[in-house]
Amino acid sequence: MPSTTLTARARTDIVIPDCCNLGTILVVLLTVNGAMLAVNLLQSPGWQAGVLEFVEKSLQLELSCLSSLFVLCGLRRILRLLPRWQQHAACALLPAAVATAVAHLLGGADWFGASAGPDAIDGSGINAALAAALFGLLLQHYFALRTRAFSPALAEARLQALQARIRPHFLFNSLNAVLSLIRTEPRQAESTLEDLADLFRVLMRDARDIVTLDDEIRVCQQYLAIEKIRLGDRLVLDWELQNVDDTVLRTARIPSLLLQPLLENAVHYGVEPVATPVQITVRVRRSLDRIDIVVRNPLGAAASVTAHHSVGNHMALANIRERLLLFYDVEAGLVTSSQDGWFEARLHFPYRKEVL
Repeated sequence: MPSTTLTARARTDIVIPDCCNLGTILVVLLTVNGAMLAVNLLQSPGWQAGVLEFVEKSLQLELSCLSSLFVLCGLRRILRLLPRWQQHAACALLPAAVATAVAHLLGGADWFGASAGPDAIDGSGINAALAAALFGLLLQHYFALRTRAFSPALAEARLQALQARIRPHFLFNSLNAVLSLIRTEPRQAESTLEDLADLFRVLMRDARDIVTLDDEIRVCQQYLAIEKIRLGDRLVLDWELQNVDDTVLRTARIPSLLLQPLLENAVHYGVEPVATPVQITVRVRRSLDRIDIVVRNPLGAAASVTAHHSVGNHMALANIRERLLLFYDVEAGLVTSSQDGWFEARLHFPYRKEVL
């Protein structure tokens, strides 16, 4: 099955933080403002004077931070092609250049520089450049360490994914379903084996791979087609695509195997315990720059309510949440709820056309 992937080596060559990410912006603003406030409080005779001095410098500080983030965000696609040491240098030099430009821009305004002479303005520009370069290097190092700290979690998440998804009973039941079709429906049996091979190939994929939304949905459809042979009329599927056309499906990027575990949970806990037909609803919706996916299924028997809170289910959901946090920070999330006899999983992430 064709897919667009991002190898582990390519990811490790990118040392510039994703400054387009809201979580990154929030961390940078809180860190820089907190550090500058602490410096002003230590250097001032009293806390009131320190706060006042911080407020007076806040305009220059916020403009420098936000402008630096926007520049790094816009140039990241180009800078990621540079060697690592040049990317490190860019994280220091670009914020320094932006801070210097902001200092001179504000220094030329009468309302800003009236209380300071030219020498003070020049000194402010130099200090701003040095401070911006230092913060740029420190924050780049922090985000690099943060990404490295998640690497063991990715390896563990992959192992958990294999343990949670490649269950022996699924393999045996699928093979038995194929055997039952060999004589009566040989073409369908052959197609099912191809789907099963493709599914296991995807399940063995690296947890850091990036695929298109179309690829992810196709994997889910292959999985559900296999389960449909085993469960028959008991499994009823309802796919809803809202504001999602072929272009969105081909261009939207998503970490591999985010949706399939949610569908497997819906089948395992919602359909298998029940003898009557059960409908699983999958709603995929694009809203501006965000993709929302909702998987909804009835809880069925009372025993399945407990099953939804089992260790295996928690493992799969925790795996998805960890990967969302790594790839998207605070811009994505997974929320689950049980209400009125229905279990619902809501997954949302940014609509991005480029690799992460």
